[in-house]
This record gives sequence, structure tokens and C-alpha cells, in this order.
Amino acid sequence: MQGLGQLSDAKRVLFDRYSQGRDSSGPKIGRRPQRSTALLSIVQEQLYCRELQFAGNPPLYNECITIRMLGPLDSDVLERSFNEIIRRHEAWRTSFETKAEQPIQVVHPPKPMQFSRVDLRGLPEAEREHEAVRLVGKDVRRPFQLNNGPLLRPTLVRMSDEEHRLFLVAHQIIVDGRSAYQIYPSELATHYKSFLAGQPSPLPELKIQCADFAWWQRESLKAEEARQVDYWRKQLGSNLPQHDWPMKKPDSVARFFDGCIHPFEFSPQLSAQVRAVSRQLNSTLFLVLLTGLATVIHRHAKGEDVVLGTLSPSGRKQGEVMDLLGYFLNPVALRLNCGVHTTFGELLNHSRSVLLDAISNDDVPIEHLARALGTQDDYGPSPFFNVAISLQPPTPDFGLPWSVTSMDVESGGSPWPLYLAFIDRPEGIIGRVQFNPGLFEIGTIKRLLQDLESSFKTACL
Repeated sequence: MQGLGQLSDAKRVLFDRYSQGRDSSGPKIGRRPQRSTALLSIVQEQLYCRELQFAGNPPLYNECITIRMLGPLDSDVLERSFNEIIRRHEAWRTSFETKAEQPIQVVHPPKPMQFSRVDLRGLPEAEREHEAVRLVGKDVRRPFQLNNGPLLRPTLVRMSDEEHRLFLVAHQIIVDGRSAYQIYPSELATHYKSFLAGQPSPLPELKIQCADFAWWQRESLKAEEARQVDYWRKQLGSNLPQHDWPMKKPDSVARFFDGCIHPFEFSPQLSAQVRAVSRQLNSTLFLVLLTGLATVIHRHAKGEDVVLGTLSPSGRKQGEVMDLLGYFLNPVALRLNCGVHTTFGELLNHSRSVLLDAISNDDVPIEHLARALGTQDDYGPSPFFNVAISLQPPTPDFGLPWSVTSMDVESGGSPWPLYLAFIDRPEGIIGRVQFNPGLFEIGTIKRLLQDLESSFKTACL
């Protein structure tokens, strides 16, 4: 069995970067040339083009980040803290448009933004949760106009005298997992504590911004693109497996990106067992979850291989961008051989190797890659996989009774036919299945989760 101790030094660095979000060495990113056009990053451009191509579909790129706040709260100080984040991060005051057939970023000067404020204390306590989600749910389903920023809509809801919720609806083109669960809430808490005490923000000014990264990325990819495309051609270029999944028969009203959410949670006992398997196999929780899902999907595969998707933090390889709000992810396809690797431990080690190779070649956007391989001519769902999985980055200690989630409000869209997003919390592992209801029955989703739990229980024996 190949443990982490048997990985090469290069792969160990990659594994640490992916699983823990550490900085890695590489060419330094500086400011883009003065008076240069602010281009989009390559992945941002893919999101932008897909949004334009599928206008009228559900707003699949609308995200809702919820910060739950207990205890007394000075809402004016909180609003000031939020606006300090907008001042610091150009991405959160940027709009996007096309000039001379080239998508560009338009960075706007800082402008104070006011919270929409809702007070639900007049409702019976049992009704407040439902009403908060209903109100914000309407906002999440309202599309953004990318050429007319800001691409943010904050709503502060007062649930009781001692509980508030700050719902932030944002377009994914300016926010990723690290932004949502680590940078944004951490900066908000830091500013709030300092401003509440009458002190200035203790955070240093940012040395670069997202437009600087986009310029650097386009220059640096020129030397890497051919090699990475060749790698993926060998991995995905032919004979991709087809999953004989028990889907509903697509009908005339089923659309590419329709979606709904089914939340789930593992029992505390099963959660502890899954974490124990991770430790026993000298692995990460994500790899255990990935391997468990692969074993379930393999039961519906026509061959030995299964292809699953995940989100690689391809843009965050350089330390300079680790504290930037923005979108730095790239979907990658993981082709796993579940027929040769028969035990859970063997398949997990195989999954680790495949994942490390994938994130070593994760700079080419998946839509660009599909066209380079002659697989796809538009910006529809990925031709490489229909099922994707992710694990939320760990949330830091804010020094306040705050918690962060994205599980309680849905947009009506889904980027893939089936997407499992997990969160590891002290009280247990929770998650949501985001799926296309025109393709999957809810009973199928529930059976998938039951099979997944059974897979983990078997691995724990």
C-alpha cells in the first residue's frame, strides 16, 4: 500500500497544496503593465462565455454564503466591515463585458454598499427559519447582469435579539470555496472586531489583484499548454466509460443546468468511522469520500473505469493569490480504474495517484481542453463526467460565535447533472446533492446516499 510517506517530494508538495491549501513556490506574480486591458482569467472567461450562451437558464452560478452570528451585533459596524472588504478586493467591485470581441474586466472605484435589512422577530420563532430561506431564495434565483455590477447582494436578517444571519448572494465568477469559507468571513470578523474597538483594520494592503493574476496566468500558460493537453489526451481522448445510471428519461422540458438540492448528513458514528479510515490509510478525508463515491458509481459503469469530476484550486498555486477573493478553480476529470483495484485501500491509493497527476496538469480550462480534444464545440455540461464531488475548505476560528454555510439556499441551477458537496463539521459530516430533477428521481438520489453510506461502512470493517 502506498502511503504518503512513499510519495515523491514533488507529489508530496502537490498533495499538501491540494489538501491543506498551502502556498507553493513558483514564478512570482506582479502588477500587470500599466494601461493594459484588464482581461479575465482563463477560467473566468469560460464562466463568462457559458453564462452568455445559456442566458435564460437558471442562475447556476449564483452562490449564497450564509454567516450565522450569535450574540449582540452592531449592524452598522458590520456593514462598514463589509465595505472595507470591497475596498480591499477589486474582484468584488468588478463587472464584465465584451469589447472588440474580447471579454474584459471593468474595475470600479470603491462605493459603499448598504445591506438589505430584514427583521423577523415579529414572526413566531418556529416560522423564522423558513421565512428567512424563502426571502433569500427569491434573491438567489434572480440573475446578475455581468456588465452591471456589483455582483453581490448582501442581506442581514435579524432572527432574534441574539441571532443574525448575513446572507451574501454572489456570482461565482468572483468567489470560490476559499473565498467563501475562509477569506471573506475571516476578513469580515477581523474588521468587525477592530472597528468595534475603535481601531483601524490590521490587515496589510494587498500586493496584487485578480486582474494582475489573469494577465500573469495567460503569459505563463503559453509554455505549459501543449504539454498539459497532451497529458489529458492520453487520459481522456478516447474510449471514455459511460455510466448506465438509472436516470429518468430526458424529456422536452429537461434543460442542461436545471438543479435542486437534497441535503444529507452522516451520523456522528459513521462520520467518526470515515475519519478513522482516513487516518488508518494515511490519507485525507476527501480521498476517502472520492473513493467511496467511485465504488458506488462503478456498480452502474459498463467497464472497469469510472470518471468523476472535482474542482482543483489551479489558480491558487502561487502564494500571492492565497488571500485574494475571486474565482481560481478549474474542474478536472479523474479517470479511476475500479476493476483492477478491488479493495478500498487499493482503490484509494490509485485515486490519490490519479488526483495528484490531475492537479499537476490542471491549468488548461476544461472547456478549452474539450475543444482541443475534439470532444465539445460549446459550453454545455462537461463531456468528460456527469458526476462531481467536492469537500468544503475548513473554516478558520473567527474569534466570534460565527459559523459559515452554503447549504441552506438553492438557486434552481446545477453545473453538472449530479454534484455532491461535503462539509466536515465537529458534530459530523454533512453535505448536499445538487442534481438535475429532469434527469434524476429523488428516490435515486436517496438510494445513492444509502449506497454511499454502505460503502463507507464496508471500508470501516
